Amino acid sequence: MFQQVVPVNKERHANKKIKDIASFDFASKFHIAYLTMHEFARAASIFPIVFLEDKEKDEFRPVALMGLTAGENLFVDDSGKWQASYVPAIIRRYPFALTPSGKDGQYVVCIDEASSLVSDTEGAAMFDDKGEPTQVIENVKRYLGELQQMDALTSAFCKFLAENNMFTPLNMRVRDNDKVKNVSGCYVVNEERLNNLSDERFLEIKNKSYLAPLYAHLISLAQTERLVKLQDQKTAAAK
Repeated sequence: MFQQVVPVNKERHANKKIKDIASFDFASKFHIAYLTMHEFARAASIFPIVFLEDKEKDEFRPVALMGLTAGENLFVDDSGKWQASYVPAIIRRYPFALTPSGKDGQYVVCIDEASSLVSDTEGAAMFDDKGEPTQVIENVKRYLGELQQMDALTSAFCKFLAENNMFTPLNMRVRDNDKVKNVSGCYVVNEERLNNLSDERFLEIKNKSYLAPLYAHLISLAQTERLVKLQDQKTAAAK
């Protein structure tokens, strides 16, 4: 999604404008999108929510599964329209992102200069005539700041699940054209282990407000059937 990410700078971007997202072509090759746990309730009715392991960072992260094949997002049609009622926040924030500044706990607002949403002539200005950030930048900073807070809470949520041995590998067989393929490399919460937790640990989950995202995740797994159906429709249309 991101190709040429640089920090937002009032000299470098003084005359740059940001266009509204009219096409999601930029997300058409992404079969996963990172989620925060605060998105689970909305996302669960559309996408299977699974967890990926980052072995280098020794952590798990939740993602919306948007396709059965790497490089294919089944929710973006040929005209670039998003074919669902919810768009993950990581996609909605494009072409902006937060990156660590190198100082503890501090981040820098960055922009993908290669994005077609960045323009010299169309859209809303990033800076005014005096070189001051416009409402566009202020809104982006607030939005990204909120996402960063939710991301930190989601990281704590995943750490808690890992420490309590709640993850189990997902080995799923789905139909792909006339063949059967295995979907692997993902993790899900083991419902049996969840149900067998002690009353004390279950109460801890409740007090941490983890119950809602946990059950949303488990319910979302049924949306795998939606992916299979969308894949079948796309295959039939290509014939």
